[in-house]
Amino acid sequence: MSVPEKLTTEQFATAFTDFITQMAGAAQQAAAPGAYVELLTDHFGVDPLSVDTVSQMFPWWRHTDVDTALATVFPETTPKGLRYPQGSEVSFSELLTDRYQQFEQGALAYETMPVGFERRRRVITNGLWVAQFKGHPVAVLQTKNQSFGHAQSQLEIMCAEETIGDELSAELRRCMDLHSTLRGEYVTLAGSAFQDEGLSVQFHDRPRIREADVILPSGSLDRIRRHVLGLSEMKAQLREAGQHLKRGILLYGPPGTGKTHTVRHLIGGDSSTTVIVLTGPALGNIAMAAETARALQPALVVLEDCDLVAEDRDFGEGGRPLLFEILDTLDGLSEDADVAFVLTTNRAEVLEPALAQRPGRVDLAVEIPLPDHEGRLKLFTLYSQELSFSPQGLRDAADSTEGITASFAKEAIRRAVVNAAAEQRSAGDEDLRGAVAELLSDQDLLTTKLLASAQDWDTDGSEDFDEDLHGGLDE
Repeated sequence: MSVPEKLTTEQFATAFTDFITQMAGAAQQAAAPGAYVELLTDHFGVDPLSVDTVSQMFPWWRHTDVDTALATVFPETTPKGLRYPQGSEVSFSELLTDRYQQFEQGALAYETMPVGFERRRRVITNGLWVAQFKGHPVAVLQTKNQSFGHAQSQLEIMCAEETIGDELSAELRRCMDLHSTLRGEYVTLAGSAFQDEGLSVQFHDRPRIREADVILPSGSLDRIRRHVLGLSEMKAQLREAGQHLKRGILLYGPPGTGKTHTVRHLIGGDSSTTVIVLTGPALGNIAMAAETARALQPALVVLEDCDLVAEDRDFGEGGRPLLFEILDTLDGLSEDADVAFVLTTNRAEVLEPALAQRPGRVDLAVEIPLPDHEGRLKLFTLYSQELSFSPQGLRDAADSTEGITASFAKEAIRRAVVNAAAEQRSAGDEDLRGAVAELLSDQDLLTTKLLASAQDWDTDGSEDFDEDLHGGLDE
């Protein structure tokens, strides 16, 4: 074959490409098949590269459920470990072609993950399950995928029979939901998939707040409890009558009036209910929360301070406010899902236009107002249970504190005790009157405003403005 004395650029590029292709093919032929190729060839009886695979991705905080489902479906199978360089992509395709001879069989790698409040257990990070399902050979690759810097739980199912692969996928998902570590738990979703820190889930101890410690206008708590918790108790009758179970409730009113406290009372009302709380940027994960709630029903989804996203277009499609996306998600859930959505807001007027344009998402709106005289008297009585104030002293305190919140009442009791203790005596009515006067005086005007702006409650019924819905528990 004659070779031209001088090659053009195009000719050189073509010749060089052919050379690289031939060398790569020769190297692949010379390389011994990897251990996984031999393993899966023996298992399926055919070249595993000819077997179809199906991939599923889950949030990393559901990786424990993935691990549990695999162990449930394949109780007699011991998964095989994978050894590979850090940062490598792990998939059946990479595992079988193994272009750089980087995958080896090795010991299983584990990671410790939360499975409840102050409970953790060890789960497999990456593993290969080679097993039989309904008499057919299958293989499942369980891996931790670092997509866009955020961890995700990935399953790849290899099966020669398409219908069997689909059935296995459905069975794994069923077991994930049935045995989920989230079922019956109280969790918060924090952050966002669009933020650097990603989305995280935190488990919390379920609060126990007595009905008597929730100070609301007469009849309000009964309406709220019946709508949120009561419908779950009569779901069989509702379904027989063709009535929907999915419901939404809006709690609105000034800061510090007891919205969060009421929600925490509901959270502790039924230990079998799965509770998912979204607040701040995490409200953008409403679709994920709704899907999880549907899978783990009965469930309660709490959306705190929805007014903060009434005009937030950061995550909305086509510049639509995020609140519209939230309301659309509520509407998209099936009618017979035993899921209650509780929305809270300090500014109902901001939500009104959105609710008017998206009717039917919220079935009940309940105002949580500033306490009236009866409510203030109950608050002063509640916080002074172990003290010796007279009934008249408590009534005087209620008479003189129109427009205050529960946190004001608690602070007045505390200040009365502190002032009396400074003089080495027990607190009495005069100390309470003096404490109320101090808090209402010009000197303490700023303190009064801060206390009146409190949004979060302690377990004894008080609201501490520097704590969140699940903080400050004192069981």
